[in-house]
Amino acid sequence: MSINRIKILFRMILLCVTILYSCGVKKSLNHKPNIINLNSNIGDRIKISDTSYKIDNNFILKNEHDLWELKIEGDALERVLIHGSLTKELFEIQEESFMGKIDELVPSKTWKSILRHFLSWYNRKIYLNVPNEYKAEIFGLSKYASDQYDYIAEKYLRLLYFHGAHDIGHALQDLALVGCSSFAAWDNKTEDGELLIGRNFDFYAGDKFAENKIVAFINPDKGYKYMSVTWAGMIGVVSGMNEKGLTVTINSGKSSIPISAKTPISLLTREILQYASNINEAIDIAKKRKVFVSEAILIGSSKDNKAITIEVSPKKFGVYEVKNDNQLICSNHFQSKTYYNDRKNNKQIKESHSKYRYERMEELIDAKDKLNVKDAVSILRNTKGLKDVNIGYGNEKSLNHLLAHHSIVFKPDELKVWVSSNPYQLGEFVCYDLNKIFDEDFIFKEDYSIAEEHLTIDKDSFVNSIDFKNYNQYRILSEKVKKKIKKKEYIFIETLKNLKELNSDYWEPYFLLGEYYYYTNQYNKSLDAFNIAQSKEIPTISEKKEIEKYIKKLKKKLNYDS
Repeated sequence: MSINRIKILFRMILLCVTILYSCGVKKSLNHKPNIINLNSNIGDRIKISDTSYKIDNNFILKNEHDLWELKIEGDALERVLIHGSLTKELFEIQEESFMGKIDELVPSKTWKSILRHFLSWYNRKIYLNVPNEYKAEIFGLSKYASDQYDYIAEKYLRLLYFHGAHDIGHALQDLALVGCSSFAAWDNKTEDGELLIGRNFDFYAGDKFAENKIVAFINPDKGYKYMSVTWAGMIGVVSGMNEKGLTVTINSGKSSIPISAKTPISLLTREILQYASNINEAIDIAKKRKVFVSEAILIGSSKDNKAITIEVSPKKFGVYEVKNDNQLICSNHFQSKTYYNDRKNNKQIKESHSKYRYERMEELIDAKDKLNVKDAVSILRNTKGLKDVNIGYGNEKSLNHLLAHHSIVFKPDELKVWVSSNPYQLGEFVCYDLNKIFDEDFIFKEDYSIAEEHLTIDKDSFVNSIDFKNYNQYRILSEKVKKKIKKKEYIFIETLKNLKELNSDYWEPYFLLGEYYYYTNQYNKSLDAFNIAQSKEIPTISEKKEIEKYIKKLKKKLNYDS
């Protein structure tokens, strides 16, 4: 689906919803969480350096790998007030970055007003499906939100809505916001027989959004201590592990565009991480919540020494567990019996890049007799296609399509976790030991990282390569070309030449050339470009069909035999 079609669809939805605005939104707009008996008094923020602050026993600092390390404790309100105070500058950057993406889709004041009504109507049931503990956290954190975005919604509601943005990105996955890959291995598939889990979180909301990753260590007054990779303003969990060696990661499934928000997936996985110590407890929590998109939640458990996926959707619930095997692979389609005959899931397998990435993970895992942490990192960083074919940098069929917010590897038995640093999953993987960090005798040393530096995995050599330099140039150039094509502006021949040379194995530059030559009536050149694009590894069926449509039109214009 093209971005123009998405915008038209989005605006039609907004217009229709405006008519329905008055239906059932008043209660949700006036709702506030119960914060009685919660502590709203926190200490003053003390500046240690330009990149390090503390409040009592809580702190945030930026380490030498440009990862922010955050450690907080307290009740639901207390810990997020501390969170907000410690991260307020980062929160401002994240909100500005996220709202910038919204402004791209909805540039006019009129449509922003309609968007406000749409969000109020669409999220009218979300407050009924989020535990009060998490609403209290979001309420506390909203105190640090900016005034300048109140045209979308007042701060508490806006932040509550933002926690469902990940789910909407999945529902609209034609936008290429998501394409996560994850795997687990255990018993005789790992060097030490222990559980090993790796995942890429490919949620893309702009480069700036991923610049300030936070590795958060949370000590709540209820439930288990846990860590997660997150960003300022986010209390949900997309990748994390608790003190019991239970891990959660999420992969989208195929969803229709939902008509009402319910429980955001990141809040469900947060609840699992905070309150479950094994697989059965995780399943019981997942069964309690109503979700509004389809998602596979990969659960790794030290107690069970294995991993499973919980597959949730608005109408179905399934659990996928491998039998007599020692590895589990998860991309963006479901595998449990519950979804064998599910039309949307089967369409996802047939038409998306999910099955291809699944097979690529399978291929790379099978190539190793026994896996270790460095092997897992190597798999997550891989940019090639099946059988090691070069399919172009940034191709969604690769495990590493060079847009990941973060990548992570867990060793639950040892309570160790490795988190990627920028760029994408190519920077160093930094190790953290939860045994030490969650120990009651842990002492924060001012302006000193809590990472296990001796266990850091070096950055990928690809970062220093000509290919990586060319890819970054390609990204910039391709965006400029897309804008010119949209406006039907003239493009220099040298620019078109550079576009394809910078990423010659990728299908997209040839597609863009085909589009440009088409609207400039250079039909022979356009046909040649689309034929080359067609010969490349194209991520989805819809993109293949668009190329085929162009080729058919061009052959007709050039009087080719059908």
